[in-house]
Amino acid sequence: MISSHKVILHALDLAALSTEHSQYKDWWWKVQIGKCYYRLGMYREAEKQFKSALKQQEMVDTFLYLAKVYVSLDQPVTALNLFKQGLDKFPGEVTLLCGIARIYEQMNNMSSAAEYYKEVLKQDNTHVEAIACIGSNHFYSDQPEIALRFYRRLLQMGIYNCQLFNNLGLCCFYAQQYDMTLTSFERALSLAENEEEEADVWYNLGHVAVGIGDMHLAHQCLRLALVNNNNHAEAYNNLAVLEMRKGHVEQARALLQTASSLSPHMYEPHFNFATVSDKIGDLQRSYVAAQKSEAAFPEHVDTQHLIKQLRQHFATL
Repeated sequence: MISSHKVILHALDLAALSTEHSQYKDWWWKVQIGKCYYRLGMYREAEKQFKSALKQQEMVDTFLYLAKVYVSLDQPVTALNLFKQGLDKFPGEVTLLCGIARIYEQMNNMSSAAEYYKEVLKQDNTHVEAIACIGSNHFYSDQPEIALRFYRRLLQMGIYNCQLFNNLGLCCFYAQQYDMTLTSFERALSLAENEEEEADVWYNLGHVAVGIGDMHLAHQCLRLALVNNNNHAEAYNNLAVLEMRKGHVEQARALLQTASSLSPHMYEPHFNFATVSDKIGDLQRSYVAAQKSEAAFPEHVDTQHLIKQLRQHFATL
């Protein structure tokens, strides 16, 4: 079998010969060379080709490919500026608006992402990604009733998948529409295509169980989440909280260490580990974990309070 790497190299040779034959005046072949370079991980060479192609002929696809290069080079602001340049040439172009929204999402600027997804819906009111993301934004803005409208719109459009019913179940629970909550989660489990999806459903069911005060059920749901996905950091964190409530300190600490090693960017496992360590008098580890929590989420008030408390204690020693 011929490897994909060799196929790309052959394609690159063909595109280079064709560009040469056209005396470097054909923008389309430059784009093809850029695609080959991108696939080979040669991002700077790809950038040169796409820029050269844009000078000859401004096309939406070329803007999209060049933006992908900047995202791969970890230059999201440059990609944003490029998309906006593209919108000046192609006003209201859905793919460019979507590109901007996705980058804002990756930068965790959800309000700006939602604004651009709303612009997408003005151009195409059946755009699934935009509807789903605006629904998600309303849910995390404590507006589950409004989020439900967007998810129901997706159902009306014939979208039936695990993620949709999983989100519906959570929205129904927080909007106090309990009759639909378990039905939605049951449908989500039946539509799950892999163990990761199943794990997410059981994790959310664990949230629901905590919400109704059934800690035994919550414990079972979180265990099932870990059975399906042994790398589910959020499930480890929440299971640790349940173990702390039972007074199982060492078990809780072990679970929190696992959660923080799997997802060091999450502040919750670090903060919870710091809190548990503080309670049992392990102040040094508590301080180290609290600093990691602060690095992950500088605005977290409880973390700041704990660090201040620990520093005062160290000062008196």
